[in-house]
Amino acid sequence: MTEHLGPCPLCGRMMIDGPSVDRHHWVPKSAGGKDQSPLHKVCHRKVHAVLDETDLARRYNTPESLRGHPEIAKFVQWVRRKHPEWVDWHHSPRRR
Repeated sequence: MTEHLGPCPLCGRMMIDGPSVDRHHWVPKSAGGKDQSPLHKVCHRKVHAVLDETDLARRYNTPESLRGHPEIAKFVQWVRRKHPEWVDWHHSPRRR
């Protein structure tokens, strides 16, 4: 039986338990973060491809702040048209 996990905090598409969903720490564990929630795997990968852990800990530690980042906002507009279980292999993370 398929379990619906509610909407993705980043893109708003419904999450279905399985390989298309990851868990995301809103403040990285390396910065002492403990709060986490499910996020589409493709959304999670995009977040980490665009932002490093310092930026995530300081400025982008909520769904609202992430959606305010120009590159993430553009991605969200694009990914909203995809099926909820769609998974894409994103490029390796860019680090500064």
